[in-house]
Amino acid sequence: MFILVLPEFGLVADPMVGIVTSAGESLAPVLEKVAELEAVSNDIVNMLSGQGNYLASFPNREKALVVAGSMNAFWYGMAVGLVIAGVFVFHLI
Repeated sequence: MFILVLPEFGLVADPMVGIVTSAGESLAPVLEKVAELEAVSNDIVNMLSGQGNYLASFPNREKALVVAGSMNAFWYGMAVGLVIAGVFVFHLI
């Protein structure tokens, strides 16, 4: 007795043993999808450092996240600083 898990890939579950196996089909399409998912997840984890070349980026843009993050922090810092300075100035008036 088997339970169909993914019929398009021919995967079935054996409830007596507790494993998912192929029912005479090849696992190559599943392994390709797992490899693609692993590459994307590694790319997401590598984005935390801000260094390196990413899967969907153009060539020679290794430090794009570092520059974008620093410009973002600069403008947010400028906005927050001006708000605090404005509150302080209007408090003195």
